[in-house]
Amino acid sequence: MSKIIAIANQKGGVGKTTTAVNLSASLAVLEHRILLVDADPQANSTSTLGFELNNIQNSIYECLVERISPRDAILNTQIKGFDLIPSHIDLVGAEIEMVKIPDREQIMKSTISNLRDDYDFIIIDCSPSLGIITVNALTAADSVIIPVQCEYYALEGLGKLLNTIKIIQAKLNPDLIIEGFLLAMFDSRLRLSNQVVDEVRSHFKDMVFDTVIQRNVKLAEAPSHSKPVILYDAGSSGAASYLNLARELIQRINKRQLEKQNNK
Repeated sequence: MSKIIAIANQKGGVGKTTTAVNLSASLAVLEHRILLVDADPQANSTSTLGFELNNIQNSIYECLVERISPRDAILNTQIKGFDLIPSHIDLVGAEIEMVKIPDREQIMKSTISNLRDDYDFIIIDCSPSLGIITVNALTAADSVIIPVQCEYYALEGLGKLLNTIKIIQAKLNPDLIIEGFLLAMFDSRLRLSNQVVDEVRSHFKDMVFDTVIQRNVKLAEAPSHSKPVILYDAGSSGAASYLNLARELIQRINKRQLEKQNNK
């Protein structure tokens, strides 16, 4: 059975889409079957992977609102074993359209649950909000990765996100866990970046990934070439960072599964 992981933080510009795309690509390169669900109306994951938004017939919007089969929306990316359910600007209106639907928080879960057997990982790229679509993603997910920008105000808004996660755990998804906090956009030349790393590690301890995503030119350039960084420049530090993150994620999951077995 696959793991469903949401990439979430209501603060914009912290590296959610960069992480969603490049972690997915790295897991695929490591020979895992990956489905990336672009649940952000900005559709940046979709365009980063080279798909023209005007040419997309079915997206996550049609899956959630019109209830089409998610298999009718799946697109194959340039990497073998890495598929995408694209997004569309229409998703902006889904929040309003879903208000009157019974059990509206469960729609994404019911939409993608039948795809579990087809993939090892299903990654959901969330929008920078705590609206109904993000709530749907967290309700559907087994765990959540929270990117944290290594800049001033890094912890701003995290309290709201953590409170939302607690509410979802209490009312909608008791099995949801925080997979980890990911330190991103790190610049070793800046004392502030190092201070943020120390502060986050001090506060969240083992919940913080060892891997830190450094600022990298190739990582920033890759989306303009409609490629994950591992296809744009496999030798870059950005590609290496996300491969390391993918390996660390797999190790965390395997360790947790082993601990569960030993506790039985």
